[in-house]
Amino acid sequence: MEPAQRIICALDVDNAYRAIQLVQQLRDLVGVFKVGLELVTATGIQIFDKLRDAGAQRIFYDAKLHDIPNTVAGAMRGVARLGVWGVTVHASGGRAMLEAAVQAARQAIHSGPDDATPPQTLVLGVTVLTSIDATALHQELHVADPLEAYVVHLAQLAYQAGCDGVIASPQEIEALRGAVPDPDFLIVTPGVRPAGADPGDQARILTPAEALRRGASYLVIGRPITAAPDPVAAARRIAEEIAHASRTAS
Repeated sequence: MEPAQRIICALDVDNAYRAIQLVQQLRDLVGVFKVGLELVTATGIQIFDKLRDAGAQRIFYDAKLHDIPNTVAGAMRGVARLGVWGVTVHASGGRAMLEAAVQAARQAIHSGPDDATPPQTLVLGVTVLTSIDATALHQELHVADPLEAYVVHLAQLAYQAGCDGVIASPQEIEALRGAVPDPDFLIVTPGVRPAGADPGDQARILTPAEALRRGASYLVIGRPITAAPDPVAAARRIAEEIAHASRTAS
């Protein structure tokens, strides 16, 4: 995989014009564009077609589905018909919910442009949000397990349910690779910040190079690119950092 293809650019904006502008600028510099609830709520699901028209070849819908199994399955069928590259579900929803999501994604009838069938939608389980630290996990959520152990548990649950991968902090990558040795199991890591960048609301972060060396499959990067004075230059710098990490690792 080319270094830039590992970058998932988070389009965490609230209007279609800015999202389309970013796709037009970055479509040759990143591998996937992430669309979250902020953008979909502000613009509607038609944003997916608009982003494809702007040049987004792979779109990751960060829907974070979390409900009873029947409801999640119904939502997943609708999401899969959008032809997105991947979609998130909360692993804390339990095995029955995860299995329902996976089954619905596999069985959904895709309808792509010109009646083409898009690739199968990947189902990715969200473990513990990168804004949550150990104190919040224990004191606010009343989870007694150590944070890393809880992330590993949720990842194993997602794997057993048939998910294609998980969303996890880069600080848990090595533990996840040890717990789920399947090399095809994707680890998608938010909380990635270039050296010297503002961490924002992320509590558990690493640099792109560090995350890649530990075994990340894809890196979700938003504000360090989209809020930069020159998003194109920022994306290129991150791709160069990933390329350098790949060379030194090999």
